[in-house]
Amino acid sequence: MKHSVILRLSLVLVLFSLCGKLSAQKGELSVIPIPTEYELGEGEFVIDQYTVLYANPTQVEVTDIAEGFQRQLRTVTGMLLPVMPLAEFEDQQNAVVFHLMPDAELGAEGYQLEVTPDHILIHANKPAGLFYAVQTLYQLLPPEVVENEVVRAVDWSVPAVSITDIPAYKWRGLHLDAGRHISSIDFIKKYLDQMAAHKLNTFHWHLTEDQGWRLQIKKYPLLTEVGAYRDSTLVGHYGTSKYDGKRYGGYYTQEEAREIVDYAKDRYITVIPEIEMPGHSTAAVAAYPELGNTDNEVRPATTWGVFPDIFNVEESTFDFLEDVLVEVLDIFPSKYIHIGGDEAPKDQWEASERIQFKIDSLGLKDEHELQSYFITHIEKFLNSKGRQIIGWDEILEGGLAPNAAVMSWRGEEGGIAAAKDAHYVVMSPGSHLYFDHGQGDPDQEPLNIGGYLPLEKVYSYKPTPDTLSADEAKYIMGAQANVWTEYLPTSDSREYMVFPRISALAEVVWSGEDHKDWESFQKRIPQQLKRYELQDIHFANTIYNVEIRAKYDEKVKDFEVVLHPQWEGTVRYTLDGSTPTVASPVYEKPLKLKAGTNVKAGLFDGSELKGSITSETLVIPKSKN
Repeated sequence: MKHSVILRLSLVLVLFSLCGKLSAQKGELSVIPIPTEYELGEGEFVIDQYTVLYANPTQVEVTDIAEGFQRQLRTVTGMLLPVMPLAEFEDQQNAVVFHLMPDAELGAEGYQLEVTPDHILIHANKPAGLFYAVQTLYQLLPPEVVENEVVRAVDWSVPAVSITDIPAYKWRGLHLDAGRHISSIDFIKKYLDQMAAHKLNTFHWHLTEDQGWRLQIKKYPLLTEVGAYRDSTLVGHYGTSKYDGKRYGGYYTQEEAREIVDYAKDRYITVIPEIEMPGHSTAAVAAYPELGNTDNEVRPATTWGVFPDIFNVEESTFDFLEDVLVEVLDIFPSKYIHIGGDEAPKDQWEASERIQFKIDSLGLKDEHELQSYFITHIEKFLNSKGRQIIGWDEILEGGLAPNAAVMSWRGEEGGIAAAKDAHYVVMSPGSHLYFDHGQGDPDQEPLNIGGYLPLEKVYSYKPTPDTLSADEAKYIMGAQANVWTEYLPTSDSREYMVFPRISALAEVVWSGEDHKDWESFQKRIPQQLKRYELQDIHFANTIYNVEIRAKYDEKVKDFEVVLHPQWEGTVRYTLDGSTPTVASPVYEKPLKLKAGTNVKAGLFDGSELKGSITSETLVIPKSKN
């Protein structure tokens, strides 16, 4: 019986696979990230009280995936659909089938999904593929499927479609900084839920910083008793020198960290811990001053930026770091351990007689080579434990450790250099993937670190540079967006910066350059925003705002103003300070305007204003006066 079931499924899926590869895409599929290949069919599959799910009970992960789908459907429909053994499937109608079948082309995370009026067949090479197929299935269902209570008067139908979907990159990452502001366990779980829904598979957890050490280390309790709490926090933007005077802090127990690792694992997400070294170590040095290079008192930092207190290179300090890492490795099973390596000022090393003696005794050229020595020491230790290091691109300075991977954040140059030298790379440039940067009109945006990173720019990113050869390009593992929390003290503020830019990231790393299409993405994002709304996600709707781009022409003493919408619609504007309405002029070409003009613009869909009105008063740059 089992062999006949597999044979029937295999024949159906082989035919489905051939059809999918020979057919061009037709119609729109409201799924993010967009699948590699798909073809819409005729009709729909309706989930009702008679629908039966099938999975092999001897495959625990497959059964868990089927039962997870079962639980969510029960939550929103009130119906408890049975999960039956796969061997009992005999091509019945009204069936949802979860099936593992060897298929090298699909790799570890790809899948095939066939929906007809009679059945839903899900086929993958590995359980992760089945899991991602379910994420697609949720998006094919009405958006109410994401809610956490029974929803009435909804037709639980799925459009007929044939999908073959394989990710473009292995590393599809999202980062979260706990050092500046710590997130609750509940928030992190919600974060991981959304990562899974967007088919992201790597959670980079930034756990130590100048402003706070956030992970319990049992051998060194002062790391959390002292290092996890700062005396005050900067209020407003960097440079204001205003502080709230309130003690701030917290940390994760090892049990909580394990809880997050397990929660992520259930969603096919790997947690990469980051323990910063040798820089960004103020909190650690505050807890254990012997790790530093100064006799002055050190306290966890209360403001943002780069600080001089970094680890020294005494053997006792390496012993400390190895002890810390032993406990970290016991919690986090990830292949890679992030060791930071960025923004490590060398001032204290330059001023230290002991450090200078160390440089001379090791025959090193300078402090940069000493940092390379430091990183190589840690790499050898982690390699001896079966792990590998990854660090920010500064670890290239002074020579890259033999087996290190590089996370390139200061542009792509570091990543390109590492790939050319046969080191694995994750691209994470601030220009395109720093989600703490602003995404709309600064006058309307919440406090942020600055910069301008609209959704369209995130979407435009290409992780594999054209300058790499085919062989060199193989070292690009993928890309990751970073969420630094200096100016993100609340859960809502973090969500605002991540959503919906996470949707653009998903298509960058899953769909890849060959399958991205900005116009198609624009049509699909409204449904995604609806899902966010139903899940109480505090997303940014700045995608509907009009960007005012003003350039002063000194020769003619006026401005050329371009009104740039990120989204489809009609741009209407005013020049007299009044609020644009459906009766205001339609923007058609760049405007020639004088200094002092107050430009206001909005994006309209018929008579409806989308997003907010943006405004700018034209002021001649000081250098031009």
